[in-house]
Amino acid sequence: MDKKTVLLLVLIVIVSISFTVLYEEQENSLPIESKMFYTDSRSIMDTTVTIAIYDLNEEHAVQTIDKAFVRVGDVDDVMSSYKNDSQASILNERSRLEGASSDLIYVIERSMYYSTISNGAFDITIMPVLDLWASKFSPGGTYQPPTQEEINTTLELVDYRMITIEDGNISMEPGMKIALGGIAKGYAVDQAIETLTSQGITSCFVDAGGDGRYIGTKPDGTMWTVGLQNPDKQGDFITVMQLEDLAVATSGNYERYFSDAAKVSHISDPRTGYSVNELISATVITETAMDADALATTVFVLGKDEGMELIETLEGVECLIITSDKRILRSTGFAEYETTLE
Repeated sequence: MDKKTVLLLVLIVIVSISFTVLYEEQENSLPIESKMFYTDSRSIMDTTVTIAIYDLNEEHAVQTIDKAFVRVGDVDDVMSSYKNDSQASILNERSRLEGASSDLIYVIERSMYYSTISNGAFDITIMPVLDLWASKFSPGGTYQPPTQEEINTTLELVDYRMITIEDGNISMEPGMKIALGGIAKGYAVDQAIETLTSQGITSCFVDAGGDGRYIGTKPDGTMWTVGLQNPDKQGDFITVMQLEDLAVATSGNYERYFSDAAKVSHISDPRTGYSVNELISATVITETAMDADALATTVFVLGKDEGMELIETLEGVECLIITSDKRILRSTGFAEYETTLE
């Protein structure tokens, strides 16, 4: 895909939490705008990150996009659980991290807020549970679910309240580990957006595997168009949203749409140690990608009743839920962002 294109319509299709597609349409009759559209996609944070901006100058656009990708890489270097030298990995190995980065401290503190308001449905210390299940279904494992005793023992290591942050140092109980997959991508998107806007960009979006944030409008005054794909039909959408200065994220298990046998979700409940399957997906709209990312995961764990109840208590947050029996539920104000494509 060329970095420089004239864009009539940008449609981000959220297939799941890890897949987006950028669609472009052009018409020869489209008036030439003074600002041109520049976009680039790269593999970072175990997903595809797309950054797109409108800018007057190609050199400035390319340099600005590069800076935003560097910032995303910086976040990944700190928070990745796949990099042995990341601060998150060092904390998991030693149960203590001295001189923690401000990024990591902020994300952990913010995650503890989500844990508090959800009564532990969102908890970054869930890693031991994830490791337990992974060990059972990896080569050499039993390929059987863990026993209840194994789960109960592992859950003793899951409690966000046992994380201590003091004087730039982070510590937790031996054996505890954090997993930032439910919040780090959203934070990285926000940091990329801050980089873009600091360089004078007023019309842009950043998407990381379905966690997207959309700033301003396109030069013609239209808002960014974001579609939530219908798992039953390729190219069809559950809904289409128009967003300006907002973020959206989807958390879910779309495989359940196709097969009732797909019982194991990649998202587990930190309170029980078992995967959650009440919902197919939860899509959250709010101001920042980090909030949307974490809240989408939280709602998915809580389920339709508790999840929607939580969303209704939060100002500036809306949600669309697809239940396991394929019902579509919306929060009170979600419809304000919906539109139809002509």
